[in-house]
Amino acid sequence: MLDYGYDEPRDSSFDLAPVPKPTVRMTESGENYGMFVIEPLPRGFGVTLGNPLRRVLLSSINGSAISSVKIEGVEHEYSTVPYVKEDVVDILLNVKSINLRAHTSRPGKLRLRVEGPGEVKAGDIIMSPDFEIVNPEFHIATLDGPNSKLEMDLNVETGKGYEPAASGDGRPIGELLVDAIYTPVRKVNYTVER
Repeated sequence: MLDYGYDEPRDSSFDLAPVPKPTVRMTESGENYGMFVIEPLPRGFGVTLGNPLRRVLLSSINGSAISSVKIEGVEHEYSTVPYVKEDVVDILLNVKSINLRAHTSRPGKLRLRVEGPGEVKAGDIIMSPDFEIVNPEFHIATLDGPNSKLEMDLNVETGKGYEPAASGDGRPIGELLVDAIYTPVRKVNYTVER
């Protein structure tokens, strides 16, 4: 039989320093930016809190993104659209960067219909009341002909993090998948100061 024991401390009052309660305050804020300070923290806790917080902000917040697109007259992503300067791959890359704010958790559909020469921007998309475009000045394509037109149906879904476009098996012909960047937070960093 094993017998374990330990020495009882002789002084029952330990001289432990009290741990201060940290406070969180916002030092800068903007439409797309915020800076927060958490202080005071015990030595070593800056990295212990900073890195997991950064990872959670980048991967675990719900958001909305365009997940697939159907462009009038286009069957696959290697096509071109008449009188449109960009090819379909460039249009899809631009659509992928449109930032959306959802007022619902349901998927939805948006529509874009533009005619005549000029620049097509995210603000030209016909919105539903469930979604809002955060960057309406974002460039999608350039129409450069007198009879040019661009018609697109955009499917919006909600999710977390980043979801690459799947192979497209089982999708209708002409539905082009887009890598979905659901997270509303695109960049996070932290610094630890003494």
